[in-house]
Amino acid sequence: QVQLVESGGGLVQPGGSLRLSCAASTSFNAMGWHRQAPGKQRELVASIRGGDSIVYADSVKGRFTISRDNARNTVYLQMNSLKVEDTAVYYCSAGPYYTGSLWGKGILVTVSA
Repeated sequence: QVQLVESGGGLVQPGGSLRLSCAASTSFNAMGWHRQAPGKQRELVASIRGGDSIVYADSVKGRFTISRDNARNTVYLQMNSLKVEDTAVYYCSAGPYYTGSLWGKGILVTVSA
């Protein structure tokens, strides 16, 4: 069964850092992270296609970095300078061309003092 397994979430203070990981059971061309805050729609945070086509949401540019390890079928999201408004459930997603074909269960990131 093809699946995505996220790890690395938790509670962090504003200004802190977290690193999310998502391991896929098979390889995908496109992998990425979406998030959904309470009462809001799910939104794209960052995606990476192939080795070098990267997209970031404007709200995270300069603070978050997406990367991948193709040998491990794993995508990472390094989150620095976290803000309270980054609090959300973060979902890993993957697909052959764009993210959205397969979803992980989600992992909670809480930014709070």
